[in-house]
Order: sequence, then structure tokens, then C-alpha cells
Amino acid sequence: MAPFKNLVTAFLNISTTLPCSFSTPRTYLLATFFFLLFLSTSLTNYSSSFTASALASRFLFAAMYISPFSSIKSSNTCLVSDLHDNCTLSSVTAMERTRRNSRKEETDVISGLSSCDIFNGKWVPDDSDPIYQPGSCPFVDDAFNCFKNGRPDMGYLGYRWRPHGCRIPRFDGRKMLEMLRGKRLVFVGDSLNRNMWESLVCALRESLKNKSRIFEVSDRRELRTQGFYSFRFIDYNCSIDFVKSPFLVQEWKASDKTLSRKETLRLDMIQGTSTKYHEADIIIFNTGHWWTHQKTYRGKEYFQEGSHVYNRLQVTEAYTKALRTWAQWVDANIDSSRTRVFFRGYSASHFRKGQWNSGGHCESERQPMTNDTELAPYPWMMSILESVISEMKTPVFYLNITKMTDYRKDGHPSIYRQPEIRRTHGMIQDCSHWCLPGVPDFWNELLYATLLLSHHDLSINH
Repeated sequence: MAPFKNLVTAFLNISTTLPCSFSTPRTYLLATFFFLLFLSTSLTNYSSSFTASALASRFLFAAMYISPFSSIKSSNTCLVSDLHDNCTLSSVTAMERTRRNSRKEETDVISGLSSCDIFNGKWVPDDSDPIYQPGSCPFVDDAFNCFKNGRPDMGYLGYRWRPHGCRIPRFDGRKMLEMLRGKRLVFVGDSLNRNMWESLVCALRESLKNKSRIFEVSDRRELRTQGFYSFRFIDYNCSIDFVKSPFLVQEWKASDKTLSRKETLRLDMIQGTSTKYHEADIIIFNTGHWWTHQKTYRGKEYFQEGSHVYNRLQVTEAYTKALRTWAQWVDANIDSSRTRVFFRGYSASHFRKGQWNSGGHCESERQPMTNDTELAPYPWMMSILESVISEMKTPVFYLNITKMTDYRKDGHPSIYRQPEIRRTHGMIQDCSHWCLPGVPDFWNELLYATLLLSHHDLSINH
């Protein structure tokens, strides 16, 4: 009974905060409510409070999302049903009918997403071309450029993500750019978010007829010195930026009893680079992999709050404190009527027989996993993240890519993380990041589907 009461409360609360009023009959509201109730039964792995809050957040997110993304205009094509516009059947040309059918097919695909968990699915063979060709994008870091670095097999490009029970629209760079016209999208986080950022920049670049119409606002040198990198798409007046912030909270130095300075992590302070993105239109956060590094995971004399440095603190407690600091900053500084907040989940690693610095490897992997029993347990970090998000007043859309990445043991750079070096079995391998083109392209396809769904839902309600 508790989940039902929480859901009722959540539904009533968000109905008073939506940016547009419902003009539909009461039966539509009832249908919407029972649809949400139906969805709640599928979230049995979470607490009742998280279920209601998560559903409320997602419903509010969808209802509020479109107003800043009104660049895509619906067609004025005259339809047979438009009698009030004095339309006649003869005014619809064969080309317009073709476009209408194409739009209807797209509408059907988009509508199907509203009742589908797009993060629960499987990788299926696909012989279509990648969004951009291997080696074609000059903005891919060498560390992710497996084609340039000599990886001989291209089999890892022969799959696409298919959710159970629905289809996702293929990425359309021009349509994505239209949704981003006049906007600023910022990725904030570690090098896995940089992986996703480079993927999106390359995918959008591929849609440009004139590839020179993308401007590098800052370069790799500024990324190294200031933790910031930006590209502007001139014809769309939009920018796609990356801000390096591996923990989201501030890396620091504290003095010990001998007055020597040592590195610490301020769990109570958001990283100073937050001034670079707090007014962006879309922010995609992540943090995860740096919390698994030895110094962080051990937690000895590293975590700090105020002037106090903990002698030892469990990494789970430190991560919770850091995320709550991030959440409080978002709630206090982000205007949710303007800025949309995403959090991308943990991306799986596939080191076998060791870690990156102890002989861990993945270079022999050539196919995705197909058996769910092989998947790793759900990361503890994501359970904490879900709990923190559920307590926030700011709507946060959770890009839960953990499971879809766990299948893809074949998609990492492994020994092809550097160009023109001698490959040996014992060399350090990269089984955390992803080859580009590759798996992160589908994270961006899900981001694209989410924005498209938000636009579609509110367009038909207005």
C-alpha cells in the first residue's frame, strides 16, 4: 500500500508544477495516473519512496523538457482531417504523403518509447554503417582511436542496442542539432564522459555538409591546463563542451602534522570548475571510475571535510557524501526551468586476471556477452546514486547504461590504446574506455531518443 500512496502523492504534486495546463479530459488524467501505477510495479527492486520519486522525476522531466527545445517546428502539411483549415485531399501531393507516412512511422517509434525501458535490452547484429566512419573524425583522441592504432578486427562495430519491447530511432545528427540550436550542452565528469563527448561531437560533425562549420573554441592544451574543451557548431549557434571533473567534488591539498602538503579530496566542496557550466542548457554528469582507484578505494588519510582529514573512511560513505554535496549544489544553483540535468551511470570495465596495472587484459575478446549470468553485480555506486537522486528537488534523468556496457567486453581499446608501438601480451591494456566509433555512440543515441521523446510528448499536448 505504501508504494501506491507514494505514487498518488507524487502524481498530485507534479500535476501542480507542470509548465503547461492539462486541457485533456479527466479520463486522460486517470489513464495517465494508472499508466504510472503500472510502471511502478516494474520497479520492485527499489524502495517505495524511490519508485514514486523516480517516476515523478521522470514525468516532470518529460513535461518540462520541451520548452527550451522548440527549434524543431511541426510541418504545416495539409492533412485530410484538417477541415478547419479548408484543406482538401487534392492539396496533399505524393511527396507530402510520403513525408507524412515517414513522420507517422517515426511518431509510432517515438510513442513506443514512452512505455519502454530503453536501458534494458540486448545487442543485436547490425550490418549498417556506424554514425561516422572509423578514422574519419579528427576529434577522436588517440587513446580511443582503435582504427588508427591498428586494431585489425572491425567486428565490434557490427552491433546495435535494441531495448526489449520497443525500437529506438536511429541517430539523426541534423535533427539533434536543430534541438540544440542556440543551446549549450556540457559533459562534466571523468574520461568516460569525455569518451561520450567525443562520440557526440563526431556524430554531429558527420551530419554537416560543410565540415569546416565546426569551430574548436578551445584545444587539448586548455583541457590539460584548465580542464575545459569546447566545440561550436557555427550554423546552429550551439556548443558541445567537456569539463574535466573526475570526482565532481574538489581535489585538494592539506597540511599534515609535519606541515608537508598531501593530496586530499574535499567531500564537502563542489569542484571549482562548476562556474564553467552552471548556466548551460543541458548538463550530463558522471563520476565513477576514479572511486575504484587504489588510493581512493583504500580511503586512508585522503578524504576531507572542512579542516578534518579522516584517518580512514569507507569509500562507500565518502562517495555518498560527495554525491550529496553535488546534489545540494545542483538544487541550489541549477534553474530547472532552463537547464536539464542528466547523470550517466557507471560504464563497465572488463579486465581479466588483474587490473590495468597488474596484468589485466581484454585483447582477445571479439564478441559481446550474451548470457546474463556472466554480467557483473550491479555497481554499489549506482545504488547510492539512485538514492541521492530520489531525494533531490531538481529533476535528474538517469542514463543507466551500466547493463548495456557490461555485455560489451569486445569494445575496449585493449592493446590498441596507442599508435605504432610494439604489441606484447604483457603490456598495459585499456579495458575501461571504448573504441570510437563504438559503444558510446549508442549512449548518445539513447540521449537523442530521450530528447526526441520529450519534444514529441509535449508537442502533442500543446
